[in-house]
Amino acid sequence: MLMEADLPSDVEALRALVLEQARELDALKVFQAEVERLKAIIEALQRHRFGRRSEQLDPDQFELALEEVETALAEAQHAVAKASKGSADRPRKANRGSLPAHLERIEQVVDIEDKACPCCGGALHQIGEDVAERLDVVPTTFRVLVTRRPRYGCRSCEGAIVQAPAPARIVEGGIPTEALIAQVLVAKYADHLPLYRQTQIYARQGIQLDRSTLADWVGRAAWYLRPLRDHILERLRRSERLFADETTAPVLDPGRGRTKTGQLWAYARDDRSWGGEDPPMVAYVYAADRKGERAEAHLGDFAGILQVDGFGGYAALAKRRQQVSLAFCWSHVRRKFYELADNSPVATEVLRRIAKLYAIEEQVRGTSVEQRRAARAEQARVIVDDLHIYLEARLRQVSAKSKLADAIRYALTRWPGLSLFLDDGRVELDSNTVERSIRPLALNRKNALFAGSDEGGDNWAVIATLIENCKIHGINPHAWLAETLSRLAAGHPANAVGKLMPWTTVV
Repeated sequence: MLMEADLPSDVEALRALVLEQARELDALKVFQAEVERLKAIIEALQRHRFGRRSEQLDPDQFELALEEVETALAEAQHAVAKASKGSADRPRKANRGSLPAHLERIEQVVDIEDKACPCCGGALHQIGEDVAERLDVVPTTFRVLVTRRPRYGCRSCEGAIVQAPAPARIVEGGIPTEALIAQVLVAKYADHLPLYRQTQIYARQGIQLDRSTLADWVGRAAWYLRPLRDHILERLRRSERLFADETTAPVLDPGRGRTKTGQLWAYARDDRSWGGEDPPMVAYVYAADRKGERAEAHLGDFAGILQVDGFGGYAALAKRRQQVSLAFCWSHVRRKFYELADNSPVATEVLRRIAKLYAIEEQVRGTSVEQRRAARAEQARVIVDDLHIYLEARLRQVSAKSKLADAIRYALTRWPGLSLFLDDGRVELDSNTVERSIRPLALNRKNALFAGSDEGGDNWAVIATLIENCKIHGINPHAWLAETLSRLAAGHPANAVGKLMPWTTVV
């Protein structure tokens, strides 16, 4: 802020100062207008994501759009701060005190050159210090591990040469360590970087690796890891309750010069919502099509409750296998009516009643099986029964060919499975557990476009299974994969793969 004493006495200098202040004020107004515009965009995106029309915006596309707008907002706010020679209106976000303790600390001291008192010339002594921590990064660093194996001979008889055996490797005679193979797997299946992009990243550091070379490493690793995926699937078959879902997996079809549509089936278990002791897990299985018998083959002799969406293949499975009971998903019912809510009071009323069911579930999440069953019997059963009566009455009043009638029939034809949660505290209200586990597959599909073959689709399922289980249990997938691949290469017994599972391994 200018004080009277700072003003020049010369008229021309004063005029120049006024003009400069006017230009800065105009620039400040432009930047502030840009800040307000960007804030309005962010608020609109957040309403679109979390508000009434939330389900019409893909979560991944939302995140991409939001991060670009927030980047532009940060730039505009910085420009405001520079133009006004002060701080921006909104305080800068900071993560002070949150840097992990295990990270290496490299200290640097910024000290004064002259330690003589500027007043009297006496010696200065330290009375304190200011400490600031900043997060730094060292780009991926490659190194070469040189293994030397001395050979020994006997001077007396010269009849024997003794040498330690070469360490076992996943890629015999190849250059990668198991840690590097793990890095390629995590980058491809967890961070969704196709192999050709990884070769470009490595090339920036002078490491020339062909995409086909990386593909060979991935294939070899998948061969070693497949028994672990199969073990997880077998564990899931012995469960009493499972979630199931499937998603498309485009696969190259060389004979026709285009892609065909395969399927990645997901089977999951997560009993944490009611205090179950079995570890949560998920397994993916690739199949060339979506035929109902695929699920039957994957599940083997599974007997229990299968919680699914409305796909008819599961209904056919339950019809053939009397030991399988279907629990259907209220979230899928809700979506049918959500699409009609803007123009249908009936759909709006159905959504209001379903929201009450979810409110009850929020209250009982984490309680015991019996507590959940009792609360549902007391609070949720009357809502479900009244909704059934309401839907039957409305179905007689609307056109049989309308979308509203389709939505009502979708719910009524699945009512026994939708009501199963009322009598069993282990059953969830929806199948969102398995849908969340399918999301990484969809991200990888967007980035990789398609798998190269049916075998590639199966490799995708194997490695994605293990990475997703690491994520579920809070395990670093790179560290786990590197350690597990090393143990498998060294000859870990095939009948003891259960000891390698992410929930039993400390890395």
